[in-house]
Amino acid sequence: MKQVSEQYDIVVCGGGLAGFCAAVAAARQGRKTCIIQNRPVFGGNSSSEIGVTPHGAAAFHAYARETGILSELLIEERAANHAEIYENGWTNSVWDMVLYDMAVRTENLNFYLNTDFKAVRMKDNRHIQAIVAHVQNAELELTLEAELFIDCTGDGLVAHEAGCEWRMGSESRSEFNEPHAPEVASGDVMGSSIHFKAQDMGRPVPFSAPEWAIRYDDASYFYDQGRLPKEERGGFWWLEIGVPYHTIHDNETIRHELTRHALGVWHWMKNQDPVMKERTRNYALDWIGQVPGKRESRRIMGEYFITEHDIQNKTVFEDEIAFGGWFIDLHTPGGLLAAMSEPTNADNYNTFNEYSVKSYCGPYGVPLRSLIARDVDNLMMAGRNISTTHAALGTLRVMATTALMGQAAGTAAAIAQNNQLAIKETPEKVVHLIKQKLLRDGCFLINNRNEDPADLARFASVTASSESGLTGAGPDTEGFHEGLSIWRDQPQYDQERLDVKKGQMIALGNEGITTLSVFLKNLTADDQNVSAALFSVSDIWDYRTNPGTPLKTASLRVPANYEGWVEWPVNFEPGGELKPYSYVRIDLEANASIAWKVAGCVLPGQLAVYQIGKDKMRRFSNGATLSFRIEPAQYCFPPENVINGVTRPHRYTNLWRSDEAEVNASWIQLSWDQVHSIGQVEITFPGHLLREYHAYAPFYRDQQCAKDYRIEISTDGRWEEVMAIRDNYQRHRIHRLKMPVETNAIRIVIDSTHGDPCAGIYEVRCYRDI
Repeated sequence: MKQVSEQYDIVVCGGGLAGFCAAVAAARQGRKTCIIQNRPVFGGNSSSEIGVTPHGAAAFHAYARETGILSELLIEERAANHAEIYENGWTNSVWDMVLYDMAVRTENLNFYLNTDFKAVRMKDNRHIQAIVAHVQNAELELTLEAELFIDCTGDGLVAHEAGCEWRMGSESRSEFNEPHAPEVASGDVMGSSIHFKAQDMGRPVPFSAPEWAIRYDDASYFYDQGRLPKEERGGFWWLEIGVPYHTIHDNETIRHELTRHALGVWHWMKNQDPVMKERTRNYALDWIGQVPGKRESRRIMGEYFITEHDIQNKTVFEDEIAFGGWFIDLHTPGGLLAAMSEPTNADNYNTFNEYSVKSYCGPYGVPLRSLIARDVDNLMMAGRNISTTHAALGTLRVMATTALMGQAAGTAAAIAQNNQLAIKETPEKVVHLIKQKLLRDGCFLINNRNEDPADLARFASVTASSESGLTGAGPDTEGFHEGLSIWRDQPQYDQERLDVKKGQMIALGNEGITTLSVFLKNLTADDQNVSAALFSVSDIWDYRTNPGTPLKTASLRVPANYEGWVEWPVNFEPGGELKPYSYVRIDLEANASIAWKVAGCVLPGQLAVYQIGKDKMRRFSNGATLSFRIEPAQYCFPPENVINGVTRPHRYTNLWRSDEAEVNASWIQLSWDQVHSIGQVEITFPGHLLREYHAYAPFYRDQQCAKDYRIEISTDGRWEEVMAIRDNYQRHRIHRLKMPVETNAIRIVIDSTHGDPCAGIYEVRCYRDI
């Protein structure tokens, strides 16, 4: 056995999305970083070996898609990949290579694939000196020394070997009084899954399962117990087994049993079920995964222990470094061996049942302290092994959320070393630096905004060639959404009928409101009345059924058999009761005889909600806009938004958007009273936020995103081009100028987008250093 010793600043163990983002983040900040991964590809559960597509907050909340390193990767994958997303099992090697390409191109990053973690070498009981790893098929033993280690192994292998306390299983209801906790504590964890993929051969294809495959005979096992075979191509997450097996020690047994079940399910689809026999007639089994995708095992005790109450109450943490918003998704222990599958799926994703209502949560913040191991001084963790209860893990465990944790861990580790601090000191001493760095690197934090004193743009005055006014949209309004769909497995309640209360968020300028109108259809031959209320709301994720005292109420009359606009004169003068540059929400109470028509386009930042429980509403139809008009036009996309420090709709639109009637190239200009030296310009464009990754088509380019644009500086009263960018599709761009320029004004000129007639920018930053 050849033995090699290497020294690094930071070593990351585990190359799933959490570990990958941690390693890239640390290396990008100049720290000598190494990542080891026990598989031949990066991506963990998301890789082509397992094929679980990354889920996150945008599955349940409009404009909540995760940004930062993960966003760069997913945008690149969609731009390059020919394959359609149809949930688990489809993932091809294009995704693997996008990750690999970033790893190769990242300076200061070394990596070892096919490399197993074996042991830790402790300096004392509280300090890791090195980890020992073995490169498969190479007879090579690595000893990797570092100042700081990040455990992203999922199973918490490094922390376990280092002697950290950990938990595995389900906490009892009495311990933390969590709504989702069982009455009695147990070793129950969520199970592991494998997936299969089938190909349409264009002709009938037979299938014969081996005799050792599981045989299914009862159709109710699938149709009545939450295991619907919705997709003939495969990719069923419910091919899952956990209890009674141990998800760590029995991993090989689980793999074999899942293979037996997967073949049995395909046999049932091909040869037994009348419906699926017809649907799969021309399909041939193409691939069966042989690496179980694991949902849960060890959870390492950290400096803070997240409970479900933090999730449900949206606890505001001073050390917030990431966010989540997937629902509290606790799979039934046993999976395929249980009487019923995951509860919401078992009820066909009924968003009104008790379990769905109490499980809908977020967006919420994640504290840095939950990523810092309590029992070892130089160890962090990111991913499903962080410091949390089993109940809270139900939402924290999804990969897009863990990727944000990884970027935060790598960023915090690098900043700790750059400031010669122990990692345990960072939440108190440098958390502001960590948060500001994450924001600069494209991430979003719910309760923080750009406050970087080095960003010269924050001190500029901003003007633009034009500004879009918001007047609303109706059923016939056309949009620019080519390639953006709705993931069909996401629970929908997009009926226009007012079976329940619905609301529409509307962003305000400072113009006041004379008239609000909604497009309604009376489904009966009798006159109908609809109760309407206008509320001030805190943000686009304000899901309170009653956000406070209404600004105004009315009863809107809808004539018999009428379909059209119904006006509501509200008569708010500028500077009166309305809070300018904020959101209001117009709510219509339930009246099943009335339909509120959906707009034919999605207006940026204007989304709708519907009531699911007594005190809770939920995003309507994947971020759709319900038809409304507002008079006068609201100028809610002002140029000043690009320096307000927030890069997505939240408490306001936070977007500059040009007038679609503008004939010439649109531009935004930053000016200063004095000359500054500028060496770097950073721009955040719109797009890739509204819906999660699953909604985006092959070769996707977001139509809102700038395609061709220029950066110009003012020199002696003339505009001089210093950079021209062509065929851009990334959301977050960093432009280092060839050499610093001296100027008192800079322009970004957008010559074209990928289809939207309006140009748009969320943020511009300017820095002296190259």
